Amino acid sequence: MIAVNNLSLQFGKRVLFDEVNLKFTGGNCYGVIGANGAGKSTFLKILGGDIDPTRGSVSIEPGKRMAVLKQDHFAYDEVAVIDKVMMGHSRLWAVMKEKDAIYENPDFSEADGIRASELEAEFAEMDGWNAQSDAAALLSGLGIHEDDHFKLLKELSGNLKVRVLLAQAIFGNPDILILDEPTNDLDINTITWLEDFLLEFKNTVIVVSHDRHFLDTVCTHIVDIDFNAIRLYTGNYTFWYQSSQLALQQRSSANKKNEEKRKELQEFIARFSANASKSRQATSRRKLLEKISVDEIQASTRKYPAIIFNQKRTAGDQILQVENLSCTLNGTTVFTGLDFYVKKGDKIAFLSKDSLATTSLFRILAGELSPTQGNFKFGQTITTAYLPVNNEDYFKSQDNLIDWLRQFAEEENKDEVYIRGFLGKMLFSGEEVFKKCNVLSGGEKVRCMVSRMMLAGANLLILDEPTNHLDLESITAFNNALKDFPGTVLFTSHDHEFVETVANRIIEISPIGFVDKLMTFDEYLESEQVQAQVQALYA
Repeated sequence: MIAVNNLSLQFGKRVLFDEVNLKFTGGNCYGVIGANGAGKSTFLKILGGDIDPTRGSVSIEPGKRMAVLKQDHFAYDEVAVIDKVMMGHSRLWAVMKEKDAIYENPDFSEADGIRASELEAEFAEMDGWNAQSDAAALLSGLGIHEDDHFKLLKELSGNLKVRVLLAQAIFGNPDILILDEPTNDLDINTITWLEDFLLEFKNTVIVVSHDRHFLDTVCTHIVDIDFNAIRLYTGNYTFWYQSSQLALQQRSSANKKNEEKRKELQEFIARFSANASKSRQATSRRKLLEKISVDEIQASTRKYPAIIFNQKRTAGDQILQVENLSCTLNGTTVFTGLDFYVKKGDKIAFLSKDSLATTSLFRILAGELSPTQGNFKFGQTITTAYLPVNNEDYFKSQDNLIDWLRQFAEEENKDEVYIRGFLGKMLFSGEEVFKKCNVLSGGEKVRCMVSRMMLAGANLLILDEPTNHLDLESITAFNNALKDFPGTVLFTSHDHEFVETVANRIIEISPIGFVDKLMTFDEYLESEQVQAQVQALYA
């Protein structure tokens, strides 16, 4: 379907990948992974024709159509939303425009009639008569209300524009679908819709995502950019991760015989293949895994940060009491009448269709925003650490990372070696600690904020979208740290795996009320009674 031939990409002396040869075939979904800066998005741009490689080529089977998720939110602002979606099938859109222009011609000629007839035949062959209804169904599935379908694109908010661009990419059943971070700005229900869509999609999908649950659900193969190379592995992300960790352990066990290593890997493949039966893509994935060669499995060079949240003081029994809490911003009710009591060891995931609700609640609890009504009270033994979704105000100085983190340390802990230890845990080593904090990337800023949280030694963590800007390695380390943390966690996240493995309680809030359930996230999604309550919240 699409092949990469002797592909190399180099910027100056830096080689991202060299002599890559891959084939992507129909019916498979390929998840592209790699550390930040490895070249994931660049590789997709090469496949999509937006960037030329240093050497080599990309070839597409003749007659096949490729669609790419575009991230330009401001292109075609004057176009109607539903038209923007149909423009995703460029040939269909061109036929529609030419056909309409002919029929609008007041001097309609015999030649015009012949041409119109040709266009009508092509239009019917592309199922053009259902194009608008198909586009509308995609928009509705992605959470865009019918009232917005005929608005101009500029009238929509930024997160809705992202959904329109996604609908445009998947419109018209393209033969090859390339998606760079498609789950960004999508809520969990919409991500589930997209997962189901891609599971039914019969053509080729190539996707970059930091959402592990999404990769596990939709991917049949993993494309790993590592060792200045690009390698293709059968299986989903979890299989790749666990097998690469096993290979790493084996590599460090120098005395282990090759036959023992091979047997251990074969047992791992068999075990994982059996577990694949629980997946929504069970049958095809299990058959693929059964064909894996042990020799395919290699260790990864990835570095995982050492995220460890230690409590300087163990919390007492009184954690947090929230009573009749309400918030109104610019005349709009964000949430109202919020009542809940946090118990020792609770790890609560807060959900809302409007992220402003969860962000406002966390800002109130962190003392950055005053509630419109109600009150809250932390227990006397509680110390908090807050990770905001927007951290720009923390990085406006030109301090280096050591001086930046030192300002948050207690007087007896301002020693440079001590401070460097916390930065080192988040992979800032050597000369990197002398970077100016106002030039950091989004991911580096979040890693600094996590260093700050570890330094605080709090027994209650408040986390607003903690996985934003992080790579898969940092997300995995963060996830494991919260599972091991003995204290209390209040958080919100669109990362399904993160929520499912950390939360033991779910609170969903809306402008008119809330639902509070002591259960895991998957149990919450599967409970019909809960879903009826949630629907009533937004009715």
